[in-house]
Amino acid sequence: MNAPTTRRLTVAQALVEFLAHQYTERDGRRHRLINACWGIFGHGNVAGLGQALLESGEALPYLQGRNEQAMVHAAVGYARQCDRLCAQAVTTSIGPGATNLVTGAALATVNRLPVLLLPGDIFATRPADPVLQQLEVPYAGDVSVNDALRPVSRYFDRVTRPEALIPAALQAMRVLADPVDTGAVTLALPQDVQAEAYDWPEEFFADRVWRVARPAPDADALAEAVRLIRDARRPLVIAGGGVHHSEAEDALRAFADATGIPVASTQAGKGSLRHDHPADVGGIGHTGTATADALGREADLVIGVGTRYTDFTTASSTLFAAPGVRFLNLNIAPFDSHKLGATALVADARAGLDALGKELAGHRVAKEYEAGYTAAKAEWERRVDAAYDTGDDSARPSQTQVLGLLDALVDDTDVLINAAGSLPGDLHKLWRARSRRQYHLEYGYSCMGYEIPAAIGVRLAAPDRPVWALVGDGTYLMNPTEIVTAVQEGLAFTLVLLQNHGYASIGGLSEQTGGERFGTAYRFRAGDGTYTGAPLPVDLAANAASLGMHVIRAATVGELRAALAEARGAKRPTCVYVETETADTVPGAPEAQAWWDVPVAETATRPAALAARQAYDRQAAGRRRHL
Repeated sequence: MNAPTTRRLTVAQALVEFLAHQYTERDGRRHRLINACWGIFGHGNVAGLGQALLESGEALPYLQGRNEQAMVHAAVGYARQCDRLCAQAVTTSIGPGATNLVTGAALATVNRLPVLLLPGDIFATRPADPVLQQLEVPYAGDVSVNDALRPVSRYFDRVTRPEALIPAALQAMRVLADPVDTGAVTLALPQDVQAEAYDWPEEFFADRVWRVARPAPDADALAEAVRLIRDARRPLVIAGGGVHHSEAEDALRAFADATGIPVASTQAGKGSLRHDHPADVGGIGHTGTATADALGREADLVIGVGTRYTDFTTASSTLFAAPGVRFLNLNIAPFDSHKLGATALVADARAGLDALGKELAGHRVAKEYEAGYTAAKAEWERRVDAAYDTGDDSARPSQTQVLGLLDALVDDTDVLINAAGSLPGDLHKLWRARSRRQYHLEYGYSCMGYEIPAAIGVRLAAPDRPVWALVGDGTYLMNPTEIVTAVQEGLAFTLVLLQNHGYASIGGLSEQTGGERFGTAYRFRAGDGTYTGAPLPVDLAANAASLGMHVIRAATVGELRAALAEARGAKRPTCVYVETETADTVPGAPEAQAWWDVPVAETATRPAALAARQAYDRQAAGRRRHL
């Protein structure tokens, strides 16, 4: 008998070779699973994975980042744009390089988006103990800072022996390709093990295909779901991110066309229907439209499709208020299917919608119900027009007017990226999504600093689409470093930088909850110790220019209109910088249409906090458990 064929490689070389041969497949289409590896090198990966990536050439392309958290954000943006069928890896040194991954890993796992993390780790053989940047734990010799990644990873393993890489790598790919379990996957790689050679079986490097299935619903569960829908008089669909991940938009449109059931969307699900589809009633929940939230309050059946039901969607359990309201959850994840005491329809979103559509043939909601939400939708659109109205071209624009100018400029190909601040609320209520991947809001973790690196990831996944990163000054200051990466790689995207001299979103929330906007403005410290002095003389446009961006300053509505049009056609990274008026200066700018639970001090001495607590108690009385 012939001996098995082996190849002698280091652990790092073997891992890179293995990753270059992993694929996903769905609906007969094959995709490269790990398309590139981001990296910042230091001790812990420079002589292991760094050398292996150098040797591999284009087998696994290398991308240079400036901040470890930002590299994860870029990889997450890439994976989302690719419908989770492709991912990227991120390698770091030990110590702070590894711990900088934690926020990005949490974001990926919360949003169910795949990313492979390859942090260096301390020596497995411990020739010296401790080494540079090692955390010493007196009660456990096998703990390193990489253990901080365990709770934010869907799969974690520390590869302390070369042969242990084989099962660890296979499990890592399984999780990355699993639509239920995906998220951040961490393989911690001790720096001595990375450089250790081993005789690897040749089969380890063969092409391997991870098939992403579309499980169909159970027949009995489907029959119960159909009965619930047929019995409902005021049903409402809530489209979540699972609609996009499943590429189920056409199936949802066919379902809405046939049944007339209105469709609201979460932040992750917005764009599941085009904004001008008759059944699309916009965002739902605290940042939703008046149309969708009114339907939510009166619905007797809420049909969740691929949603996690966060507190923003449920208005902190106060939105779905009809007596006897029932829930039907179509979700590929059993964990999410059973939320809110729902009837669970565990299935792929597209497969489930197709099955429901077939069984509901001929069923349609009452004409009166359809006419009611159609009229409400038209009324809301008039409010959007009022918020977008730019009026005087010589005036300073508001934030909603910035969105209005973008709305007039973009087409189906553009992608808008945002994550935090006051922009998510305005976008969810107002933005008119034209295509399935135009609206890219990271609101599961709502991480400041996500937008610029995510724009790079989206641009890598969709090089022919105009990409816009919309950020306020607070978010920009969190993480501007990947501008340098975009310049280096020649990745053209437009940064729309809105300067309002503080944390506008939290400032408003602070005022509502009795905090009186404490600590939320960018101001000099006044004589009484408060930050109420003049605005800081900070020039963020100059900062962006210093990092290599082409910067266009716009002071008025007219200048902004021209700047945005110029930026959309730019062939290099471009920043449009504008100082904005506050939202409450714009007639018709819609306020929140539903509550969000942020507890207010139960005892206080200041009048603002006392009044806020009274308002809080009134709202909190509307919370309910759906069982």
